[in-house]
Amino acid sequence: MNSLQHQRWITQADYAKQLRPLLPAEAFLPSPHKLWILLINVAILVLGWGIAGNLPQWRWYYLWLYLPVTVVMANSVIVLLFATHDLMHSKAIKNPLLRQVISLLGLALLWTPPSFWKAVHNRQHHSQTNSLRDPDRNYLYEQPQSWGKWIQNLFVPSAEVQPGWLIVGTGFAWGVHTFRNLSSVLLFNHGETAYTAAPLQVSAKERRAIAVELAVIIGIHLSILSYLGLHPVKLLLSYFLPIWMGYSGIMFYVYTNHMLCRMTEANDPLINSVSIRVPRIFDLLHFNFSYHTEHHIFPGLNSDYYPEVQALLKAHYPERFNLLAAETAWRLMLQTPRHYKTENTFTDGSGVKSVTCPLSKAEQL
Repeated sequence: MNSLQHQRWITQADYAKQLRPLLPAEAFLPSPHKLWILLINVAILVLGWGIAGNLPQWRWYYLWLYLPVTVVMANSVIVLLFATHDLMHSKAIKNPLLRQVISLLGLALLWTPPSFWKAVHNRQHHSQTNSLRDPDRNYLYEQPQSWGKWIQNLFVPSAEVQPGWLIVGTGFAWGVHTFRNLSSVLLFNHGETAYTAAPLQVSAKERRAIAVELAVIIGIHLSILSYLGLHPVKLLLSYFLPIWMGYSGIMFYVYTNHMLCRMTEANDPLINSVSIRVPRIFDLLHFNFSYHTEHHIFPGLNSDYYPEVQALLKAHYPERFNLLAAETAWRLMLQTPRHYKTENTFTDGSGVKSVTCPLSKAEQL
C-alpha cells in the first residue's frame, strides 16, 4: 500500500514526484499536433461561415440541412478551447510571439484574452484549486449576495436549479464566468470585488496586455458579424447557435471538474478534482479532457497519456481517486446544493440545508 495513501492531504507535487518515474519519458514531450488540430478547427469555422453566406438564397424548408454544419462548428468551439488549453500548459510553441498569436486565435470565440487565461487558470486555479483563492470554486454561503452569485444560483446544476434555467444557462455560464472575472481585473484589479467567487489581481503589464487582447477579440467578433451581414438566419445558425452549443459542451465538463468536491487547505488534486467517464468518441475529440484529476497532477503532460496516469492512480490511490461516470456526477450535482457552508458541507441560498460533500474521502482517511 502506498505510504501516502492515508495522509489527510497530499499535494500535487507529492503525487507528481511519486508517479512521474512510472511514466514513459515521451509523455512529457510537447505534442505539436494539437496546433494543427487547432488550425483545422479554425478552418472548419471559417468554412461554416462561408457556407452560411449563401443561406439567404436557400429556400426556408432547406435550412435544416445546415444544422449538421452548426453541430460541427459547435464542436470546433469546444476543440479550440481544449487545444489552446493544452498548448498553453506545454512548450509545444517556443516562440513567444507565435505562442501569443495562436493562443489569441484559439481563445477568441471564448472571449478570453490569453494573458487573462494564464493568470486566472494556469497561475491561480492550478496552484490554489478549490481553495478560498480559487476563482473557479463555488461561492461561500457567507459571501454577500451579488449579481455574480445570483446568476450562478440560477444556472449551475444543483438541488434547487430549475430545469429550464439549467438548460438555457449552461450555454451562457461560460460567458458569465469570464465576464465577472475579466471585468474584475480590467475595471478594478484590487482583489476585493464582491461579485466574484475569489477576486484576483494581475500586474499592470498583464492588465495592459489583457486590454489589448480583448480589443483584438472584439475586432474578430465584429468582423465575423460584419461578414454575416447581420442577417438573422445566418447569425442564428452559424454564430449564436454554434457558440451557445459549444459553451454548453464545455460547461458539461467544467461543472464536474471541481464543484462536487470539498474545499481543501492544501492543493490535493485527488480530493479537490473529479475525473469522469465519457464515451470514447468524446475523449478522442476533446483531448481526454474528462481525465481532469490526471491533468491537475501533470498539467503539462501530453494528454494522450492521461489513461496511463489514471491506471496508476487506481493502483496507488484507489481510496482517494474521484472517478465517476458522467451521468453519476450530474446526478450528484442535481441532488446537492452549490454553496459552501463549511469546507466539507454544501448549503442552499437560504442556508437552511446542510449536506455533506458526497466525495468527502479525506474525512475517512
